[in-house]
Amino acid sequence: MIYLLYGEDEYLKDKFLKKLKKEFGKIVNGINYISIGEENVSEIIPNIQTPAFGYDKKMVVAKNTKLFIRKGKKNSNNASSNEDNGNKYTEEITEYLKNNELENVDLIFVEDTCEKNSLFNLISKIGQVKEFKELDMNELIIEVRKIASMYKVNIDNFTASYFIECVGNNMQDIINEIRKLIEYAGEGGTIKKEDIDSLTIKKSTSIIFDLTDSLGQRNIKKAIETLHNLQYNKEPTQVIIVMLYRHFKKLYFVHLCRGQNLTQNLNLTPKQEFLANKYKRQAGYFKEAELEKILFELIKLDENSKNGNIDLDVGLEAILCNYCKK
Repeated sequence: MIYLLYGEDEYLKDKFLKKLKKEFGKIVNGINYISIGEENVSEIIPNIQTPAFGYDKKMVVAKNTKLFIRKGKKNSNNASSNEDNGNKYTEEITEYLKNNELENVDLIFVEDTCEKNSLFNLISKIGQVKEFKELDMNELIIEVRKIASMYKVNIDNFTASYFIECVGNNMQDIINEIRKLIEYAGEGGTIKKEDIDSLTIKKSTSIIFDLTDSLGQRNIKKAIETLHNLQYNKEPTQVIIVMLYRHFKKLYFVHLCRGQNLTQNLNLTPKQEFLANKYKRQAGYFKEAELEKILFELIKLDENSKNGNIDLDVGLEAILCNYCKK
C-alpha cells in the first residue's frame, strides 16, 4: 500500500503514522522498517526492491523528501536548490510505481507541504492521500475538552478558547500544555483561567495581546512585566519591536476600516477569524492619533538604535512608560 500524508499539523500526521505502524505489527529498524529523508531519497527504490529478510512485509517511510515540489523551482542565486535535487527523483519514482506493483511493502510519504505533481496524482489513483490541516477554533475546543474529560478534569468552552489563544492551534503544543493543567487540577478538578496564566508557556503573539491590554489600561507595571516575559521567552528585543509594530499597525487598520471587513483588511486566515474581535476590542483602547504616534516612535527607536543613540531595551521601555503616563 502507498500513502501520502501531508499538512501543517505534525501531531495529527504523527498520530496517523503511529496507527499505521501499530497495524503493521512488529517493526525492526533497518530490516523490515526503513526510514528515508531528503538526503537519501535516492534509496527509496533500492529499499523497495530489497526483501525484508525474515519478515513477511516491509515498511518504508520517507519524510520531507521534497519529491512533491514541482520541477524548476530555483533559489535566490538561480542555482538548483534542494527542491530541484529532490525533483530529479520524482519522475523516476513515479515511473517505477506505475510499472511495478508493490508486493509486501508499505510505502509511506510524510510531507509538510505538497504540490499536485505527477507523483502526487499517481498516489491519488493507486494509493491513499491524506491532508492534515490544523483544526479551527471550534474543533480545537472540542479536542481540548475531550482530552480533559478523559482524565475526569473539567474545562468550559470559554476557558478552553482562552487556553488555545494562549498556546496556539498546533495540536502537539496543545497536548504538551494541557497535560500540565490536567495534573495541576487533578481528578474531579476544574481548569481555570488563572491556572493557564500561571502554568502554560504562552506563544509570543499571545503575550503581545497581553502587553497591549496592559497599555490600554495604562497599567505600566504590568506592561513592563509582560515585556520581560517576552524577553524571558528568549525573544530578541528587535523581534519584539517588529511584533509590536505589526500588532499596532493592525489596530490602526481597525480604525481606518471602521470595523468593516476586518478579516480581509487584517489578512487573517479563516482559522484566525476569532482574532478579529480581539483586535477590535484592543483598538478601542487607543485613539487613531495615539496609534500613529506609537508606530512613529517604534520606527524612530529602530533608527536611533542603529545609529548607536539609544539602547533598544531602554528605548522600548521608555515608549511604554511615556504612553502609560498620559
